[in-house]
Amino acid sequence: MVYTSESVSEGHPDKVADQIADSLLDALMEKDPECRVAIETLLTRGLAVVAGEVTTHAYVDIPEIVRNRINEIGYTDTQLGFDGNTCGVMIAIQKQSPHIAMGVDTGGAGDQGMMFGMATNETVEFMPLPITIAHRMTAVSAQVRKKHPSLGFRPDAKSQVSVVYEDGKAKRIETIVVSQQHAPGDQDAVREKVRQHIIEPVLKEFAEYVDGEIKFHINPTGAFEIGGPQGDTGVTGRKIIVDTYGGLCPHGGGAFSGKDPTKVDRSATYMARHVAKCVVAAGLAERVQITFAYAIGVPQPVSIAVETFGTETIDPAEIERRIRENFDLSPKGIIDHLDLRNPARVKYAPTAKNGHFGHREFTWERTSDADRLK
Repeated sequence: MVYTSESVSEGHPDKVADQIADSLLDALMEKDPECRVAIETLLTRGLAVVAGEVTTHAYVDIPEIVRNRINEIGYTDTQLGFDGNTCGVMIAIQKQSPHIAMGVDTGGAGDQGMMFGMATNETVEFMPLPITIAHRMTAVSAQVRKKHPSLGFRPDAKSQVSVVYEDGKAKRIETIVVSQQHAPGDQDAVREKVRQHIIEPVLKEFAEYVDGEIKFHINPTGAFEIGGPQGDTGVTGRKIIVDTYGGLCPHGGGAFSGKDPTKVDRSATYMARHVAKCVVAAGLAERVQITFAYAIGVPQPVSIAVETFGTETIDPAEIERRIRENFDLSPKGIIDHLDLRNPARVKYAPTAKNGHFGHREFTWERTSDADRLK
């Protein structure tokens, strides 16, 4: 079996939109940790549109935050595909629906839906290998672009990694695809720079999975000079598989960025990841998938499902019982347990690039609670 996952760089238009939405959320929560936020961003050539619902007593300078984030990512000139200094910024924001607020104010979930979490012991991050390598490629792309501007790399980039699995175990890397936006120049020279400065350093980190010939597709369409919102419209929440497990785990469909933690789309998915990681860290399974389902306005999940793919060391029903017994899965319980309304501990903008999982600085990635499940 071959599993494939993709990642996109912080300069991909959809990811720029995500980072803007979460930068605005961070700014609002810094001044009003109890704010209600559901912000969407749309980016197109020369224009950023911010829309959604916000209920808060705080004031933030939305256009300034939008422009600063765009510039920090690296879009500072229209020749690159976008310019944070000169682009237009439109704002269309209203208050949260009072009918939604009625259910949330009493401690209920901010929406219905299914939320999934996964953990596997095949990487030190407890993440699937294909998405881990793909994220590393796009992260290195951004690092190299900023450290060595003479290479001519531009902010937009995508990666894709295919890994061969045998008997459920990751064995070797089969195919790597990298599309890197670049300054005008010879295509063979661009491909060699991508191979030398992005692909080869990452393969050294995952050398145990380099076994035999790897197929490479570097800028396979040819020139990739036009990128960013000039080449493709960006919208918040359009990279939800990139944000999670690269397709190796189901997704309920709800996006994360721009949403405060009363939205279980975000907070319950973080909790599902936390619980799944604790299950694996406790030695109860080598791979696990946790599913929570909520009804709007109802605090506790209406169902919990545990899938261990035959890797369990105890009955999955017992794992479920221990989860219910040891974790408060209401929105308030999740927010308190993961410190999701504490701006000193949780910043949301960093989650909007290189995935929401697998990074130890996020509170939902800790495994100190694994002992609860033993």
